[in-house]
Amino acid sequence: MSRPAGVVEHLFRHSAGRIVATLARALGPERLDLAEEAVADALEQALRTWPQGGVPDNPQGWLFRAARNRAMDVVRRERALRALLPRLAELDGHETDRRTDDELVLMLLCCHPALPTVSQVALTLKTVGGLGVNEIAAALLTKPATVAQRLVRAKKWLRESGKPLTLPGPDALESRVDSVLSVLYLLFNEGYDATTGEVAVRGDLCGEAIRLGRLLLAEPKTDLPRVRALVALMLLQASRLPARVDRDGDLLLLEEQDRGRWDHTMIAEGTRLFERACAGPEMSAYHVEAAIALCHGTVSPPDWRRIVGLYDDLLALRPSPVARLNRAIALSMVDGAVAGIAELEAVEAELPEYTLLPAVLGALWLRAGDPARAAAHYRRALALPCSEPRRRFLTRRLTACNPTP
Repeated sequence: MSRPAGVVEHLFRHSAGRIVATLARALGPERLDLAEEAVADALEQALRTWPQGGVPDNPQGWLFRAARNRAMDVVRRERALRALLPRLAELDGHETDRRTDDELVLMLLCCHPALPTVSQVALTLKTVGGLGVNEIAAALLTKPATVAQRLVRAKKWLRESGKPLTLPGPDALESRVDSVLSVLYLLFNEGYDATTGEVAVRGDLCGEAIRLGRLLLAEPKTDLPRVRALVALMLLQASRLPARVDRDGDLLLLEEQDRGRWDHTMIAEGTRLFERACAGPEMSAYHVEAAIALCHGTVSPPDWRRIVGLYDDLLALRPSPVARLNRAIALSMVDGAVAGIAELEAVEAELPEYTLLPAVLGALWLRAGDPARAAAHYRRALALPCSEPRRRFLTRRLTACNPTP
């Protein structure tokens, strides 16, 4: 983090969305591209100059001023935009609180119901979360070209719709919040279990998802039980991040982790927030997932029968093949590996490119005493996209199927 490049990367994750949102307030959502380009130019400038001149005392303020100045340069050159100059000039770089509001409003606009859900997700991850096209494609299990097309269409809609950057009215707010929660869920999961790249865990993405979730909690109109439940879930999961990899960056299974390395302050906060989420009658899928996370985090070994029951509740609220996969894992801990395998084979056709499915099948066939079938599934998992640490993990498991005499 002390290296200039590391500082810039950190700031990009934590500040780009705020700066884009503040510039977009002055420029209007129809000029979102200009706001993003100005921030990207500022970051490039930082990467070019900081290694020689050193990191400034207030790097975030430096980036903000550089981005604002870049936007002003563009506006001055385009006659049609010059009326925006006074608005940009009013942004003096001392608007931290206001920027937080701007970011929330921009996040809610990106999740406008006129946009397809997949475009809402892509636009929010790009504009507020600071993810690149390839990272979004990995998170959405789709192709980068598809994501790029969705972003182009979504920004075209923003330009032409004339929607203001303001907090939606009460009738629209709840559905917009649901879309935002879906985005945060994806963002967190990409950080918790990176689908590509050299690292297994991207704590910065998890932290960003939690930060954006806290923005929703800070606004009384969006501080809803399901928002609390999702933020609680993310806190409980993030508490295990320090123990998810070993010194070499290789993945560790839950039962291999040193619980002493878990962040117990985060667990306490997540538990308190979950209790607040359960204060009323609302029961969302996030409530159930947070309850499952608590089961894993509070008792060792966890109560697998209760976890199977919670996955049944989750499937009733939000059916998905990934939830069925996780239920199969829990079921295998209650009724044995063969029971889990049967459940997984039933969902196999729905997850043809999902690396974890053949990986779990390999583990269960190994537990069931059939290393040949286990090896076949591990080879299949290795043929699918995954992060390098997960590839090393799968390779080790494949080797375990064929131990050297």
